[in-house]
Amino acid sequence: MRTVLVTGPGGAGRTTVAAATALAAARRGSRTLLLSADAIPGFPDATEPTEVTEGLRFARVDSGEHFRAELLALQDQASPVLDLLGGNRLDAEELTELPGSGQLALLHTLRRAAEGDWSHDGHELLVVDLPPLREALAVLVLPEQLRRYLRRLLPPERQAARALRPMLAQLAGVPMPAQWLYETAARRDAELAAVQTLIEDRGTTVRLVAEPGPAAEDALRAARTALALHGLRVDTLTVNRVLPRHSSDPWFAALAAQQEKCVDHWYEEWAPATSLCEVPHLGRDPQGLDDLTLLDTGANRTAFEAAGTGGGRFEGDGLAVEPADRTAGRADNPWWIEGPSAPDGPDGVLVWCLPLPGAVKEELQLVRRGDELLLTVGPFRRIVELESGLRRCTVSGAALTDGVLRVRFTPDPGLWPRTS
Repeated sequence: MRTVLVTGPGGAGRTTVAAATALAAARRGSRTLLLSADAIPGFPDATEPTEVTEGLRFARVDSGEHFRAELLALQDQASPVLDLLGGNRLDAEELTELPGSGQLALLHTLRRAAEGDWSHDGHELLVVDLPPLREALAVLVLPEQLRRYLRRLLPPERQAARALRPMLAQLAGVPMPAQWLYETAARRDAELAAVQTLIEDRGTTVRLVAEPGPAAEDALRAARTALALHGLRVDTLTVNRVLPRHSSDPWFAALAAQQEKCVDHWYEEWAPATSLCEVPHLGRDPQGLDDLTLLDTGANRTAFEAAGTGGGRFEGDGLAVEPADRTAGRADNPWWIEGPSAPDGPDGVLVWCLPLPGAVKEELQLVRRGDELLLTVGPFRRIVELESGLRRCTVSGAALTDGVLRVRFTPDPGLWPRTS
């Protein structure tokens, strides 16, 4: 299944573009499912996939209902401990969702679409209307982060044998909660793994939406670096609410000229790796399927020839989504290693390389801790597990050149086998 994750700076119109993209794909013959936490004019307000028009179904992410269901289930699982402590059960009617529940509800909905009950409906395309950029980035990296926390806090290999639990409970004098804790952790890990697999799949891309102007410049620059840090691939930068280029009104013409200057800069910055799609301003807020269709038909998509084919721009197909022409499976890691892949001795130097477009040296921090590399770029952080060969090396230097972070690893003589 092809997946398109739509996000952008707040107020850029990402929900409208996500809906128009899903409708465009459906009318081009793809069975499409659209997910959004927001109500969309002209779409049914349903929390289960409901038909909007031929080939297009929509489901709204209900974070409040998900929070109540999950907390009540956790309360039931922890009932022995609650009874021991004399706790009073909470009723569904008195539960109000807490901050962060929307992120977990979105992950739960993605799992249902990836391998849950919604995955059996034969959808060819999944379009997800994500929150604004910073929050969307946090959601997309959350499965990897939570799975790491679970492995550290509740390592499966530390479980006590089943036969020992009754004895341990008698010695401790309280019921042992370990079994349900580990079972819950294993179930959550499996659910998070399904979402992580969807996000890291070759057929999953991010579609950015931005209204041209100074405010979007900084947001996109930071997002570009953060997306590269986590290996999230951008297929299109959608330039939304583009004004007509020529007007006799001086004020209107000046605003359009400012937009044009910004768009030209984005072409220079994002092309040719990423195509751009200019979506016209309708002069009103889009309402209903007819307006969404107008956005698609009026969109001017500019893609770029692949390297080695002569380069240059060519006109694409509006808001349409390119099919996944690559084999299914996990996308390649965003980093690569230069130097001898298996050095014969301690003299070979390996260079670990990661593209970080837009990053600046002053905002970059690098820490080696055990078998992990902790990378911080401004407000964004990622923990990378090193490959086996690099674990037997020490970090001997790092540099940021031409938008690529290069970390030098020198083999540790005490950890490499000696050859006679």
